[in-house]
Amino acid sequence: MEFAASTAWWVATGLLVTLELTSGTFYLLMLALGTAAAALAAHAGLGLVVQIATAAVVGGGATALLQRQRRLRPRGAPEAQNRDLHLDIGATVQVTRWNPDGTTRVEHRGTQWNARLEHGTAGHPGPHRISAVEATGLVLVPLQSAP
Repeated sequence: MEFAASTAWWVATGLLVTLELTSGTFYLLMLALGTAAAALAAHAGLGLVVQIATAAVVGGGATALLQRQRRLRPRGAPEAQNRDLHLDIGATVQVTRWNPDGTTRVEHRGTQWNARLEHGTAGHPGPHRISAVEATGLVLVPLQSAP
């Protein structure tokens, strides 16, 4: 049984797509586009050198375009301040007192949370807005100026 060059390219394409599905990166998918283009070149009867060049140009070009697009896309807020990840950001909590180290406990959504002041803000009792959610608790900013 003869193994055609186009079959080898299609197998490589399938393997790259399978690896992409398991890894979740789009870069392997871009390389799979290159191997699919090489398979089409093989079907067209082009030589091995042209097939390899096609795979390199299409796969490498697609990868470069993807990288460029990701670099130009505006970055979202840092994870701790991303409202898409933390629905608590922007909510208001009431602070009754601050500890000397700038921390407090606040009630939010029916439970007690550790909280700290955002850097550069002064702590005083009263309403505060949640500006970030960190692993250790909430980060707060005052809603009104200090009395």
